[in-house]
Amino acid sequence: MPVSTVHLVRHGEVHNPDRVLYGRLPGFHLSDRGYRMADRIAEHFAARKDAGANIATVAASPLLRAQETARPTALALGLTLLEEPRVIEAMNHFEGMSHIKKQLGNPKHWPFLVNPFRPSWGEKYEAQVKRVVEAVKVHRDLAVKLNGEGAEAVIVSHQLPIWVTRLSVESKPLWHDPRHRECSLASITSLHFDGERLTGVEYSEPCEDLLIGAANLPGA
Repeated sequence: MPVSTVHLVRHGEVHNPDRVLYGRLPGFHLSDRGYRMADRIAEHFAARKDAGANIATVAASPLLRAQETARPTALALGLTLLEEPRVIEAMNHFEGMSHIKKQLGNPKHWPFLVNPFRPSWGEKYEAQVKRVVEAVKVHRDLAVKLNGEGAEAVIVSHQLPIWVTRLSVESKPLWHDPRHRECSLASITSLHFDGERLTGVEYSEPCEDLLIGAANLPGA
C-alpha cells in the first residue's frame, strides 16, 4: 500500500473586532494579517512541491475564512479548490455572542455547561472526530488515486475539529483545556500514513512570526 500524507491546516486570523464567537456564522473573512498568513501557507506548500513533494489535492471547509486561506495554496499549486463540508467548524450554543465569560454568568446558559466532557455547549467531540476522519480518508485516497506513492492532500479546517482529531489519533482523551491546544492560526497538523495505517503526526507553524499580536479567539 502507498504511503501518503494529509495536512490539516487551520485557517488564518479572522477580521473580528467585536470578538464574536463566530462558529459557523457566514461572512467572517480573514483580516489583513490573515491574508498574509494564507499567502505564507501557499508559499510553504509551493516550496514543498518544488522540493519534490507530491501534493495532489487542496480542499477546505465551506466557511469563508477557510476558503480564503486555502485559495492561494490551490492557485500556487495549480489545483482546483475542493469544498469539504465534513471539516466545518463545530456547532456551539454560544455562537454569535461576544464577551463569553460574562455570558456564563447568565442562568439561562447554565444547562449547557453541565458536562465539559461532551461538551454540553456544542457538538460532541466524538462526532467531530468521526466526520473529520472520514474526510481525511476520502482525500487521502483521492490523492493516492491521482498521484500514487507519496501523495499528499491539503485540507483547511478549524481549530477544534483539527485538535480533537489529533487527540483521537494519538489515543488521548478528547476532553481538554482550550487554552492548551497546539493548533495555532495557519498551523499545519500532518497525518502520515502507510496504506490505511497512521504512522505519525507532525505539527508545524509556518506563520510563527505572524502569530505575535494576532487575535486568536477559539471558534468553539
